[in-house]
Amino acid sequence: MSRTAAQRPRMRNVVVLVAVGGFAGANLRHFLSLVVPGLGGTFTANVLGCLALGVLSYEAELVGVLSEETWYLAATGFLGSLTTYSTFALETVQAAPLLGVANVAANYAVGFAAVLFGRRIVRRVAGVRE
Repeated sequence: MSRTAAQRPRMRNVVVLVAVGGFAGANLRHFLSLVVPGLGGTFTANVLGCLALGVLSYEAELVGVLSEETWYLAATGFLGSLTTYSTFALETVQAAPLLGVANVAANYAVGFAAVLFGRRIVRRVAGVRE
């Protein structure tokens, strides 16, 4: 369901939603880096973010219960700060060559699989056949 311009959240509200989500996502990212340091923490954050973004994206497409405000808070803010391409790139370059290649392959393969798994979850919940 598409909203008209008058129904869309005001820019001020969007900024606040993204900031609140970003604050929470950044704190979870930091906590993950303490619990699982290095490549493992970045990998964990990115895979969890891919799974969650898959769920949110396909929920929006197939179910549509979550509001646009929820998208700004959860996807743009929270997941945008939880996942981290820059740290992934830096840690990959700093790793031994074989580990760096394995890190890239694992992040992309498992990340894509996590998005697809998120889609599968939403399809099941929504009662959409595979």
